[in-house]
Amino acid sequence: MSTQSALLKVMSDAARKAARGLNRDFGEVAELQVSKKGAADFVSAADLKAEQTLFEALSKARPGYGFLGEERGMIEGTDKTHTWIVDPLDGTTNFLHAIPHFAINIALQRDGVVVAAVTYNPAANELYWAEKGKGCFVNDRRLRVSARNRLEESVLATGIPFMGHGHHAQFLKELHQISQKVAGVRRFGAAALDLAFVAAGRFDGYWERDLKPWDLAAGLLLVSEAGGKVTDADGGLESLTNGSICAASQDIHPQLLERLRAAA
Repeated sequence: MSTQSALLKVMSDAARKAARGLNRDFGEVAELQVSKKGAADFVSAADLKAEQTLFEALSKARPGYGFLGEERGMIEGTDKTHTWIVDPLDGTTNFLHAIPHFAINIALQRDGVVVAAVTYNPAANELYWAEKGKGCFVNDRRLRVSARNRLEESVLATGIPFMGHGHHAQFLKELHQISQKVAGVRRFGAAALDLAFVAAGRFDGYWERDLKPWDLAAGLLLVSEAGGKVTDADGGLESLTNGSICAASQDIHPQLLERLRAAA
């Protein structure tokens, strides 16, 4: 058993509070599936509502911290050393189509470094959490990345660029280089959970480009605290600024990076 710090408890409570609203809304979306109109507007309203819940809960617990959210952008705080990085609903398209695979993402950045992370998957009631230097957990179970060391035996996750976003041609080259060398490639549609699944050893690795800081911030810490290696897709440490990621176990990471470079 592991006990959360006061900071992690604040983050977990905020995530669970926002999840209560999202779970109710998810039930409504499942009902709306049969109608063509309304679902998309309904989901963006659910997204905004969840972010408002998170903003209020986190601001109350830690007044003065900055807040970078998907919906409201950057809100400067009086405390310049701390910033929350929040995605109230990662996996919006899944949510819209009543697919129960979405997450709430909360990371805390201190002096530019992510020091605490929570990724909550309400549909599975899995709360992933980590604090710098203290390991990674799901609910009360300690996590470690996968022990597989051969790319050929690995299952990897990725994201496919969608309409008007990202570089399809580059992605297809990468997929071609990687898919013929691995046991499988999965595309589940929520970057936060792809990273959480790498931390949990379910996926052996994950790569993607054109992501936002709130997609990545929590997962970067989850994977590294579970013993994995995280870089951007070029092997550097600029994931939060350039929006690309390559995350895997220590053994698989260099092999995955090599395939990405071969596609360049």
